[in-house]
Amino acid sequence: MTASEQPTKPPDEPPSRSPDELPSRPPAEPPSRPPEELPEAVVVPRSRVSLVWFVPVVALLIGGWLAYKAYTERGPGIRIEFKTAAGLEANKTKVKFKEVELGKVTSIEVHKDLRKVIVTAELVAGAERYLTQKTRFWVARPRVTVSQVSGLDTLLSGAYIAIDPVIGGKLAREFVGLEVPPLFTTSEPGRKFILRSPTLGSLNIGSPVYYRYIQVGQVVGFELDPDGEAVSIELFVAAPNDRLVLTNTRFWNASGVDFKLNADGLTVDTQSILSVVVGGVAFDTPPTLEDKGMPADENHYFPLYANREEALERVYLDKKRFLIFFDGSVRGLSVGAPVLLRGIKVGRVLDVQLEFDVDAFEFRIPVLVEIEPQRVRFVGGDYAEVEKTAPLARFVKEGLRARLKSGSLVTGQLYVDLDFFDDEPAGEIRTRDGYPVIPSVTSAPLEEIIDKAMALMDTLNGLPLQEIGNDLRDTVKGAKAIATSKALGRSIAELESTLRGVSETTQNLNRDVVPRLSAALEQTRVTLESTDDLVATDSVLYLEIGRALKELAAAARSIRRMADYLERHPDALLKGKGGF
Repeated sequence: MTASEQPTKPPDEPPSRSPDELPSRPPAEPPSRPPEELPEAVVVPRSRVSLVWFVPVVALLIGGWLAYKAYTERGPGIRIEFKTAAGLEANKTKVKFKEVELGKVTSIEVHKDLRKVIVTAELVAGAERYLTQKTRFWVARPRVTVSQVSGLDTLLSGAYIAIDPVIGGKLAREFVGLEVPPLFTTSEPGRKFILRSPTLGSLNIGSPVYYRYIQVGQVVGFELDPDGEAVSIELFVAAPNDRLVLTNTRFWNASGVDFKLNADGLTVDTQSILSVVVGGVAFDTPPTLEDKGMPADENHYFPLYANREEALERVYLDKKRFLIFFDGSVRGLSVGAPVLLRGIKVGRVLDVQLEFDVDAFEFRIPVLVEIEPQRVRFVGGDYAEVEKTAPLARFVKEGLRARLKSGSLVTGQLYVDLDFFDDEPAGEIRTRDGYPVIPSVTSAPLEEIIDKAMALMDTLNGLPLQEIGNDLRDTVKGAKAIATSKALGRSIAELESTLRGVSETTQNLNRDVVPRLSAALEQTRVTLESTDDLVATDSVLYLEIGRALKELAAAARSIRRMADYLERHPDALLKGKGGF
């Protein structure tokens, strides 16, 4: 039943009562007119979603998408430790690689130990693969050192954090910044090598590396070995010159000025002015007939020699040591002095000592020498068989002896000379402290030099120096007299007059003879041209002469035929040709 069909209750109807209490009343009379129809209500279902909420929902979705995009495109955050934050500012200092901005510093704070600062930076998206344990950071600011000047562009743009990205390796987010910028980055082609040296010398970071006096690299680092016995020096050789470093390449210290005083005299060697100031390293491969080796790998170890001479000196593995006793003075003989055999170096002096023989009550000087037999080339047979027969004992028996000789009159340095002396008696090899002893002969190098000098003075004294001087003085006087004589003056005046006459004659020739000679030559040229026209191949004379020669040849042939006929028929002169 609808609401219109329900009976309406009059507003003034009394409250309902029970049937017993209802009063009796007469039945209702029918209405005089039909009742009026009331409007019906339409029930419409209400919507649960309002259009008012559409705008905030769309805004929320857009904000979420932007937040998600910002989160996904956000670059990695890193932490870098520096000793100082000089020149750095939060939200202003950039992180750059090759002048390309890769990030920005977001905060700077002091470490809790107060010894360093922690710089937090946020990089651009995609930089994660460059952040490995080998990646390096440093502050690019103006720096002026002895070897280089860098960072001058930051005077106007301000300091920034430079990055040397490395691809490959374990990823990292925390780094320790470099206090000084590296001399090369991983993007530069080339190779690093490590040198081993007892001391660092005058080398330093930035010292140049030379190949044949051309700079091809730099020293980039050094560190003391854990045991403190040596120093490892790291250097970088740029491409394409890194291919010049082979496994047999030798490196030597080219720092400063090398003064060397030995038996050969005074030697001075230097690489360049820059190497004198900041030090330097040079390398080369010795030119030998042996294999030079293969190109050296990255971080290959090489020994660092003290100088070029030691580096390029050939290394021999077979070394034998001997003792030599000298009785006289060895002043001028030092460790490292050469040992020569007939003028060829075969070894060097290792030690020189002074000892006193109590039994003989005398001083002796043992000299320990090292000889390299491989310096001697063996030919004609198998030396291994000869070595079994103790060749040194045979050499000593045949007169091999050692003596001291002077290597330089200026320095007074001595060296050990091995040679054969025929007048020496046969000797024997004996042993002392496990070393074979080579006999020596008494030599006094300084006395020999003095004797030779005295002999030279005696020879000079024997010359008639006074007479030679007198003759030379007389010759000079004669020459002076001739130069100042009046006759020489007259001769010079006559020669001057003759030269003037020759000059006048030459002028006359140029004025009179030369024009006439030119005219004669011109006439000769015309005549030759005319003659050339007569004998030319197309001239009339040439054609007529050719025709006459042809007729003359035909006449000669006719005469030759007639002669042949008469030779066969001589009676034709009487009877005639027709008779036959």
